Amino acid sequence: MQDVPRPAPQFEVRLARDAAERACAARLRYEVFVRELGADGAMVDHLRGLEQDRFDPFFDHLLLFDHARPEGDQVVGLYRLMDREGAAAAGSFYSEEEYDLTSLRTSGRPLLELGRSCLHRDYRGGDAMYRLWQGLADHVAHRGIGILFGVASFHGTDAGAHAAALSLLHHAHLAPPGLRVRARRFQPMDLVPPDRIDRRAAMVGMPALIKAYLRLGGFVGDGAYVDHAFNTIDVCLVVDADRLSPRQKAIYTGMPVT
Repeated sequence: MQDVPRPAPQFEVRLARDAAERACAARLRYEVFVRELGADGAMVDHLRGLEQDRFDPFFDHLLLFDHARPEGDQVVGLYRLMDREGAAAAGSFYSEEEYDLTSLRTSGRPLLELGRSCLHRDYRGGDAMYRLWQGLADHVAHRGIGILFGVASFHGTDAGAHAAALSLLHHAHLAPPGLRVRARRFQPMDLVPPDRIDRRAAMVGMPALIKAYLRLGGFVGDGAYVDHAFNTIDVCLVVDADRLSPRQKAIYTGMPVT
């Protein structure tokens, strides 16, 4: 029997409107971060299949829907978004549990923390991520955001397994002093001297999301953070939205380069 072709996606990107849509996001997060990547946490609900934490009530949830999806939840991608007001209500940004954000907080500029970025496995490698980024770009423009930041992860907790990629990030993409956050539980990233880095191996071993932020002109903070509960090594990425070139803006807005 031949497989029935999947209908063309009917994408919509918008903020979650109610608790039911946030629950759909938590289910997708469980599939990606818990089932696929082995994460865990104090508030993860294994019985209902929900990945959640104490920060969820203070984040906006930017969701990617596929309204042509015939089975299961139609939420197939997401970002969590937190501005200064959300962080004040939560007591901190999520990233502040791992990084000292003083350089960003004292910048006086509008901040937006990005987190829990993920796509359903059926939508990776296509244009779904770009649709999600277009929604993010609209949100950034509407809110007048100046700096985007958040942690992105390597799978596993052995820094040596990612030595080439971490070293390349440190030597080639370290944030300038005014944007340079620092890991609180410091895992050095300069594990390989710059003249001994196998750049091809480093890029092959780099998670796709981190490579995407680098194409946007993103930087990394000083030091990585080993998150044993989430089974990851995290780096903090920082993007200065006001300094993006037209070509970099086109990457995530989807607009043609003129």
